[in-house]
Amino acid sequence: MAMKFPGRRKSKHYFPITSKERDSLGSEPLNLSSIFVCGLDQLLVDIEIDVTDEFLSLHQFEKGQSFIIEDRLADEIYHDSKKSGLIRGEFPGGAVGNSLHNYSVLSDSSCVALGAINKKISVGDYAYNYLNKTSSLVDLSYLQPSDKPMGRALCFITPDLERTFAISKGCMNDFSAEFVPSEIVGRSSGLLISAYTLRNTKSPVYEATLKACAIAKENGVPVVMGLGTSSLVSEKQDELIEFIKEYVTVAAMNHSEAIALTGIDDPLLACEKVLDYADMCLITVGEKGLYLGGHSDESQLRMTKDILHSKSLQEYNKYEYSRAMLKKNCEKPVRIYTHINPFLGGPKIIKNTNGAGDAALSALLHDISSNDHHQKNIPNSPKHNFDFLTYSSLSQISKYANRVSFEVLSQSSPRLIKGLPEKEETKDEAYWRK
Repeated sequence: MAMKFPGRRKSKHYFPITSKERDSLGSEPLNLSSIFVCGLDQLLVDIEIDVTDEFLSLHQFEKGQSFIIEDRLADEIYHDSKKSGLIRGEFPGGAVGNSLHNYSVLSDSSCVALGAINKKISVGDYAYNYLNKTSSLVDLSYLQPSDKPMGRALCFITPDLERTFAISKGCMNDFSAEFVPSEIVGRSSGLLISAYTLRNTKSPVYEATLKACAIAKENGVPVVMGLGTSSLVSEKQDELIEFIKEYVTVAAMNHSEAIALTGIDDPLLACEKVLDYADMCLITVGEKGLYLGGHSDESQLRMTKDILHSKSLQEYNKYEYSRAMLKKNCEKPVRIYTHINPFLGGPKIIKNTNGAGDAALSALLHDISSNDHHQKNIPNSPKHNFDFLTYSSLSQISKYANRVSFEVLSQSSPRLIKGLPEKEETKDEAYWRK
């Protein structure tokens, strides 16, 4: 019998696990009611539109960035694009929303979404589409109702597949601190947020984010934060660094956001710098894969069995088989790193780059909650002789995150359409055990 991560699943966890390698956890059903994650988001519908570079220049939209536009202009572009047949699709979006949906698909376990939504929902409108295309395991009962329409993100896709986001706000910033469910956040296995909610310090969602993070910190709940876009990070660099130091356990970003935050172009050195602020760091580097960095206690280090690699840091992957810990829980903290190239070199045809980073983060979030699940149900397991943050090693998490990103890149939707296969045909089981 395979151990299930977390939640009752008919299929095995993504990493192949045979009965010879793992003992049964027992015939009694596990208590899973306490295992869930929360995510606080600016709820949005992503509308993907094929455009040219000339279109971006005409509207003075900075390529690859995210910015706010008036609702009137969003309506005009939307209707013109629909008439011209340029709309690829309309999907429930938002970085946190994408990761929560993916988390539920991967884990077959519940999570809680926090945000604002139009209180008058009609069949076929934006809010209806958001609900209709979000996993039923994402609990939307804590959303704040608003008189304003649903927020929209016009995702302009140029021929080079670069994404540029124009945001029509609607009610996305209306989620207020009074609607933050303290007990729910405090009992969760993780709180997922985005730097987007910190853009406007005068908006209700900014205060709600601060309150949720304060609750998480008080209750020892890991805070996982995505950085949004590089322009936002550049604008808020000092404030974000202080915020990360104060609240954030895991900081996730792409390469350009890492440069904006740290001023360092080399992703490995940028990862090292981020670990001055946070306990763990995830940096996605497009066709060059992803980097993971974290901390582990010297007594818990595990040497890699793979080839040692040196780049800007000598033998940086030496302890990639180690599990991540909070720095404060380490008697002698040691920084650990891993890097992985895209799964199978990346898809032959990339249908969509929107959501690949959110997919990687959902895999990491799944592993963190898996550790919580296992610790609560089998506290005497040798897996918990120290207070670890993750269930798996950095090496295994990178493979998992890489595979989930590959799945999103291979499809047309920014969210997982289905779970991962129980068994891979492209890699033998020895690969996943490393």
